[in-house]
Amino acid sequence: MRAHYSADLDAFLDDDPHRVLGVLTGAARGDVTEEQKNAWLEEVGILQEELRGIGGGRLFLEFAIPRMGKRADAVLVHSGTVFVIEFKVGAEMYLRDHAEQCVDYALDLKNFHEGSHPAPIVPILVATEAPSRAAPLARGEDGVFGLVEVGKGGLGPAIAGMAKEFPAAPLDPAAWEASRYKPTPTIIEAALALYNEHDVAEITHSEGGAENISRTTGTVERIIESSRRYGRKSICFVTGVPGAGKTLAGLNLVAKRRDPESENAVYLSGNGPLVQVLQEALVRDRVGSGRLRAAEERRREASGARITKKDAMREAKVLIQGVGNFFAEYAIRQTDAAPPEKIAVFDEAQRAWDAGATDKFLGKNGAEKLDKSQPELLIDVMGRHEGWAVLVCLVGGGQEINHNEAGLPAWLTAAGRRPEWDVYVSDRLADREHLQGGSVEDLTGDAVPVHCGELHLGTSVRSFRSERVSAFVKALLDLDAEGARRVLGQIGGRYPIRLTRDFSSARSWLQGKARGSERFGVVAAAKSYRLRPHGIYVELTTDAPAWFLNPRSDPRSSYCLEYAATEFKVQGLELDWVCVAWDADLRRAGGGWDHREFRGDAWTTIRKEDKKRYLENAYRVLLTRARQGMVIFVPEGDPLDGTRKSEYYDRTYRYLRDIGVEELPAGR
Repeated sequence: MRAHYSADLDAFLDDDPHRVLGVLTGAARGDVTEEQKNAWLEEVGILQEELRGIGGGRLFLEFAIPRMGKRADAVLVHSGTVFVIEFKVGAEMYLRDHAEQCVDYALDLKNFHEGSHPAPIVPILVATEAPSRAAPLARGEDGVFGLVEVGKGGLGPAIAGMAKEFPAAPLDPAAWEASRYKPTPTIIEAALALYNEHDVAEITHSEGGAENISRTTGTVERIIESSRRYGRKSICFVTGVPGAGKTLAGLNLVAKRRDPESENAVYLSGNGPLVQVLQEALVRDRVGSGRLRAAEERRREASGARITKKDAMREAKVLIQGVGNFFAEYAIRQTDAAPPEKIAVFDEAQRAWDAGATDKFLGKNGAEKLDKSQPELLIDVMGRHEGWAVLVCLVGGGQEINHNEAGLPAWLTAAGRRPEWDVYVSDRLADREHLQGGSVEDLTGDAVPVHCGELHLGTSVRSFRSERVSAFVKALLDLDAEGARRVLGQIGGRYPIRLTRDFSSARSWLQGKARGSERFGVVAAAKSYRLRPHGIYVELTTDAPAWFLNPRSDPRSSYCLEYAATEFKVQGLELDWVCVAWDADLRRAGGGWDHREFRGDAWTTIRKEDKKRYLENAYRVLLTRARQGMVIFVPEGDPLDGTRKSEYYDRTYRYLRDIGVEELPAGR
């Protein structure tokens, strides 16, 4: 049952409040405090008093919102409208956090609950000791109304007035209750859910079909079982379009195989900001909820000690590790033992260091240089296991964004030199963005790779509004104007993409689009130095956990639009709404892109092909960070500033406009 209590409204009005309380208490997990019981009794009393006489409908109490791991206090389906009601018993004022919570529940139903897609949804915040606020009811484009804030005595009139003023098509409460809930969480939400022992099938679906994730993880698990049974070592290469759920698939594998007694698994990433954000999110969840893993909980209960942030961070670092820490143990300290994990998942494997970068890292830390790339080192370390071991490499297409990144060729070459390793590859590994036209077979030498279509994640689940965004971005960067125009037409209004030359308009657009706690921010390429006149400073150090996790009140958070995050900070993560600030480093010119780098007081031409690719990939990352929509800001330039001539920006702007990106009116 999705709700702890549900009944036709007439039956609820005649029900005994203490019986309702008993149902709620019995359905709740764990002990229920007296404070919670008293709050429920007051909520039931208010609902029975104020809903009497409105006529018909069905009421749900403690209605589950799985993606967020929470429950709405009450949901009423009445007169074709879904009312999401959140109580704050004893509250004398309306707080922003409470308002965001209520709106978030309404948006979650609208976006992910099939029965709510066509229905008007009204979020109502009841602060029992506060005066009701008279505010005009504003209906959003998606049918979600603005927040209604009422005190005790204001709930019934608000619902009755709403039903009268905004009549809606009939809605069958039974069919609504039985309809599917198909959430698409952010990677942060997904990590929290997985480590709280939810299954990936419970937390992620997409309109394009995220069953692809389950199929891919199932294939990897079969390879793991085969490796275990026959004592083999195996390396799997999983590919996917941007936002397809590669990180989610990796986290899911690790979460399901945390058994220190037999196999154990670790999630590794060279993406420092991603690791920091996920670790910090897990820590905040553990400390805030008072939960640790079961073994740690038992130890804590025996000692009577409380959960500390240090304890929670220790646990998080066991599950999610930066690859630098992993190498510190097995390369810098030159430990010869095999790691405790038999399964290692390496995210964004295309960003693994080449031998030069690895030796530089080792040298800085006082270790002997080995003249080995990260792929060679990791295969060597996992190869120390007697019997079986599995290494899963998650590969993002066209997302190498820095020099000294070895890319896929280094992995395939290293694996091919070790005959004890079986190699399994996605059938999309030979795509241009992975191997730049090379051959898997040529790189793996004598090894015979097994090609497997199920190791490719072809559907984006980041943008739950449109899975076609990554295809649009690919066509845009490939200068396939007709293809970009066609895909943009398929996206339509479900995922708004706007274009502007006025940064204040872009900021206002973001602030106007986001509702509840939906997160928005500004992103720009790491060397976009001539965005400074617009207040966009990419040189400022961005604290990734603060930017992605902190509230609006913190100027370091993405909400405040004071810090622009670069491709290095946002790769692998996402926001709901994004402003992509496009500088003159990547310019539309002639029949292609003109790649530039700003040095000192002038733009210089980038001539090396790998650096050109890194720059294009930086924009690929930036343009695929938004879940719900984005605005692209291209400055107008300044004829009095030789470093910001209008001609540096105009052709890029015209190209984006001509492929169909809608211009945002100035001042909006």
